[in-house]
Amino acid sequence: MLNMIAKRLGLLVFVVFGVTLVTFFMSRVIPGDPASMIAGQRASEETLQSIRQQLGLDQPIWVQYFNYMGDLLRGDLGNSIRTQRPVVDDLLSFFPATLELAIAAFIIAILVGIPLGVLAALKKNTFWDHLSRVFSISGVSIPVFFSGLIAILVFYGILDWLPSNGRIGMDVNAPTHITGFYIIDSLLTLDMVALKSSLEHLLLPAVVLSFAQLAVITRQVRASMLEVMSQEYIRTAVANGIKGWLLIVSYALRNALIPTVTVIGVAFGSLLGGAIVTETIFGWPGMGRFVVESIQFLDFPAIMGFTIFIGVGYVLINLAVDIIYLFLNPQLKR
Repeated sequence: MLNMIAKRLGLLVFVVFGVTLVTFFMSRVIPGDPASMIAGQRASEETLQSIRQQLGLDQPIWVQYFNYMGDLLRGDLGNSIRTQRPVVDDLLSFFPATLELAIAAFIIAILVGIPLGVLAALKKNTFWDHLSRVFSISGVSIPVFFSGLIAILVFYGILDWLPSNGRIGMDVNAPTHITGFYIIDSLLTLDMVALKSSLEHLLLPAVVLSFAQLAVITRQVRASMLEVMSQEYIRTAVANGIKGWLLIVSYALRNALIPTVTVIGVAFGSLLGGAIVTETIFGWPGMGRFVVESIQFLDFPAIMGFTIFIGVGYVLINLAVDIIYLFLNPQLKR
């Protein structure tokens, strides 16, 4: 296990290098000039050149890259051009909102996807199986922005059940900051008004964000359950009188979830990265919305910081999945 962890952490170095290399050069070919965004379109050429010198944009691109990597090795992601704050501080301030949304979507995807996949496997080639197939295909094929707009139209515009944007109501004070997670902070401070408003604002974007990963988990659980149910030890258990939910949960589902763990782990990483569109549609004040505004402002340090953050997150999530998989599948320990 220690060798695997060491290899994955070593891989992290190459991931960060590759992510920074690609993102840095791609961000530099985006049309536009950050100096013009700061000074305005009517600024003189002398003013623009002075700003470029301050930002280091007057140097050759390879010099800019090596300077950035030197700062990165010292743990410095630079200062945001737009907010004039350290990028690390900006990311950390927006991270709790994104993580809260991703965790909520993750819980929805698991609580709905796993039972739906089991039901589809047990009711193979029936109405329930076909319904789950349609549901899964819709989840992976419908763009998030479209499903988000439809959800807003139905649940806010027509039914008026749920709010359409923000993290908490405008007439409600945010809970006292303890963890940065509004749900947890509301519970810790016993602020039921903030808790109710936070849950209402969280539900719709979390459901929309979970839709695609829910569909993937459903199909994976169905396929794994069908494979497990055809195994010899399942027939032996049935011959010994084991049936019903004991057979399904303790024998079939327990083994079917082993290959599903990998999919679930990747799904959580995808939720963090996929929150960009969801946060923009629902006005959710997280890292996704932050990076979209940074792209519009040509804020190179913020774009780079967000990309590195997500890249490192993916590697660490995959490492955690491999460790969990090792414990779930004892054969790999041999």
